[in-house]
Amino acid sequence: MSESETPKLHVDSDWKAQAHAEKERLAKQEAEKPARPGRDEMPPADFRSLVGVLASQAISGLGGMQDEQGRVMVDLMGSRFAIDLLGVIQEKTKGNLTPEEEKDLTEVLAELRTRFVQIAQAVAAKMAAGKGGVPGAMPGIGEPPASGGSKLVVP
Repeated sequence: MSESETPKLHVDSDWKAQAHAEKERLAKQEAEKPARPGRDEMPPADFRSLVGVLASQAISGLGGMQDEQGRVMVDLMGSRFAIDLLGVIQEKTKGNLTPEEEKDLTEVLAELRTRFVQIAQAVAAKMAAGKGGVPGAMPGIGEPPASGGSKLVVP
């Protein structure tokens, strides 16, 4: 191909200006977004995170999560401890929380206490019937661990 046959690239300066303006607009928009923790980042160390960590521990102890083998573990003592810690936080921070923080903490505690009572009663009923296990488990499965204690494992 000769020089006269080579296509010439003509860039419209308006297009460049528009592309640059769009790039700046997107960068500004990204900078204004509230920071969300990524996979390797930790959430902010604030009151809501503290309540969330303890609530997660309580839910986990109430059989709300599965282990690596897909089994549910109920740890009533561990769950009760996490709920009691939230109660201590509520008592010790009375009058020092924002209305939203107080409302969140009160609602979380009420929900966790209700679930704890339901799960504890169901576990006690199954244990009294000699079945062991956890509510919602298939009949006949769920054995207390060999070491005893308040933990039950459901395959």
